[in-house]
Amino acid sequence: MVVIVALLSSLLIFSVIPPGNALSLNYYDKTCPDTDLIVTNAVKNAVMKDKTVPAAILRMHFHDCFIRGCDASVLLNSVGKNTAEKDGPPNVSLHAFHVIDDAKKELESLCPGVVSCADILALAARDAVSGGPNWYVPKGRKDGRTSKASETIQMPAPTFNISQLQQSFSQRGLSMDDLVALSGGHTIGFSHCSSFRNRIHNFNSTHDIDPSMHPSFAESLKSICPHNNKVKNAGANMDPSSTTFDNTYYKLILQGKSLFSSDQALLTSPQTKDLVSKFASSQEAFSKAFVKSMIKMSSITGGQEVRKDCKVVN
Repeated sequence: MVVIVALLSSLLIFSVIPPGNALSLNYYDKTCPDTDLIVTNAVKNAVMKDKTVPAAILRMHFHDCFIRGCDASVLLNSVGKNTAEKDGPPNVSLHAFHVIDDAKKELESLCPGVVSCADILALAARDAVSGGPNWYVPKGRKDGRTSKASETIQMPAPTFNISQLQQSFSQRGLSMDDLVALSGGHTIGFSHCSSFRNRIHNFNSTHDIDPSMHPSFAESLKSICPHNNKVKNAGANMDPSSTTFDNTYYKLILQGKSLFSSDQALLTSPQTKDLVSKFASSQEAFSKAFVKSMIKMSSITGGQEVRKDCKVVN
């Protein structure tokens, strides 16, 4: 895929299923045995054409799970007077929905009505971190029938402080350890200026720039995102190796070179600061923690059906 350097962690395949979880590693073994392969190929084919797909899919999965659980509600189109999640403010920049649709179309031709869109998205998120850790994805999620843009205000914002982040994650049964590990997804991808503008312009009454940000890094961002910026897609890569899933993100936090307030906030709590340092010094430690937290997050379920088309309810 897009990753040139194969990291040591890519050789590690993890299998962690939360105790008592209803999901299963072999859920489709008899009903649709090629499920994993078909999703993997759909992601690979998409990445060959568009290097932004991995970050897009990973973000899409996160945004799905944080609203009504991992029920693929983020994939539903707005209908009539109902504005769906994908058209809510935090999600308008989501893309690569076609990857899930492509995999679903092939699966429906082989195993009609069997594989949920929620499972496809969870599998695609795993495949999106090629070059990082690999893991076995528990399956058996159902797709939701409700999707409301108004509920997307529940998403943790890039401007959140550590208390707000802790509250947001704990409401979903996720710990501070999960918070730090899952934030590592910011090692890939791109951010628009609007997500970090608060740190480089009029930060507070005494500082124009967030004092926790490295001065030269802040100035480079200001040149990309001037105060009256009108360039629609202006922004910056999440880190210099933005197509490689590695632990660079944590090293940047320690250097004051992270983009979001929510990233730098991880240094404001002793527990999260220790984890940032641990992951910055060990790719393997980060990989293991990320996999554990990804499986935990993606096991938050809540759907009711298996959609025939991921964009509309049955």
